[in-house]
Amino acid sequence: MGSGQVTSSEPFDFQGKHVTVAGLGVSGVPAAKVLHGLGATVTVVNDGAGERARAQAAELEALGITVRLGDGDTLPEGTELIVTAPGWKPDKPLFAAAEQAGVPVWGDVELAWRLRGPDAADWLAVTGTNGKTTTVQMLASILRAAGLRTAAVGNIGVSLLDAVLGEEKYDVLAVELSSYQLHWAPSLRAHSAAVLNLAPDHLDWHGSMEAYAKDKGRIYEGNRVACVYNVADKATEDLVREADVEEGCRAVGFTLGTPGPSQLGVVEGLLVDRAFVENRQKNAQELAEVADVDPPAPHNIANALAAAALARAYGVPAAAVRDGLRAFTPDAHRIAHVADVDGVAYVDDSKATNTHAAEASLAAYEPIVWIAGGLAKGASFDELVAKSAKRLRGAVLIGADRALIREALARHAPEVPVVDLDRTDTGAMRAAVREARRLAHAGDTVLLAPACASMDMFADYNKRGDAFADAVRELGSAEG
Repeated sequence: MGSGQVTSSEPFDFQGKHVTVAGLGVSGVPAAKVLHGLGATVTVVNDGAGERARAQAAELEALGITVRLGDGDTLPEGTELIVTAPGWKPDKPLFAAAEQAGVPVWGDVELAWRLRGPDAADWLAVTGTNGKTTTVQMLASILRAAGLRTAAVGNIGVSLLDAVLGEEKYDVLAVELSSYQLHWAPSLRAHSAAVLNLAPDHLDWHGSMEAYAKDKGRIYEGNRVACVYNVADKATEDLVREADVEEGCRAVGFTLGTPGPSQLGVVEGLLVDRAFVENRQKNAQELAEVADVDPPAPHNIANALAAAALARAYGVPAAAVRDGLRAFTPDAHRIAHVADVDGVAYVDDSKATNTHAAEASLAAYEPIVWIAGGLAKGASFDELVAKSAKRLRGAVLIGADRALIREALARHAPEVPVVDLDRTDTGAMRAAVREARRLAHAGDTVLLAPACASMDMFADYNKRGDAFADAVRELGSAEG
């Protein structure tokens, strides 16, 4: 790890400044209101001009904020700063114009970071292709168990601007950050941070895997105490090596195996710490049992170890790690056990919207009847199917890009029976569950881990998971 003295960013006086907010949406509207309240002259630009955008525009215009709908590409005259929604791509003409004019571009995370008070809470930050939300929620649960005032914020839960500017005072924040948010947060300096894993995702936005990894790696810049990485994912350790951190900041690994010095890992059913103990060459501190992690699937144990590492970096005692993990309940649609019908377990992991997440999910069970498919977003399924083939009893495919998965199954698992459901109506999930039941034997798991986005058939992954759970419950009630 490189080392450099990192100073806090200079305060920014917004009074009378001409600030352009790029994008309405969940981050743009609060950002515009906050900036207006700080005395800035705010103009909001937005690509769309639909009903929701018009309603949001009317709300902001009533405050005296200018809103330009249907033109997100032109830089408003006199702009001195752009605050952008995280999803806006870096190659938009607006940002090219800003660069040419020497206008800085911040995201909502950068804005929140700059607006922190002098006695602001520390940030413990988490990013990664998969597992971010669960890890941040586990971390917040552990911090609460230690008696600290905290919240899960950022890409989830409380908005960062609300957390920083609200009346509630926090000791420390558990912050989930996406690659988009990190791209637009140049001066963020966390107390400690973790990159959970790196797999190809959002490459259409970043342009390349290298650019995606670089944005993820920004989370380590200026860390003070610990850069937490995944021992099983060398790319995360490489990002730590490249980071410019404060003197004395340590690299701390987490592993599902036996931990070496400066690592957290698993020994005989226990989560143990060999990083934040005296004489780490010889000593290990027991933190919790694997059974304290819900559910105890391998990738979820990894999430728990990453959360524990960040909490321990903050000085949290071992007992609070155990109590926090025991108190944590996972969100819906994340490897959630729905029901057992005829000795077959039905598990909803609708949140597995990419191949990396689906691979982790498939690794937790066997034998599996796999329900998969949806919008592939440019993904390839060969590696996923090759790694998981021996676990599969059968597969039921749904959604727009199911042919890509069917072809990968034909190449790498030709003996696995496949049902290809050529329908996208509301009854398609019910049909998929019935077909999966027909293929399953007692002791099997029917697993919804689509490896694809849901928007071809459902409003979002929650609705897809709900449809699966409803169909499973219908099976169960038919039994009764």
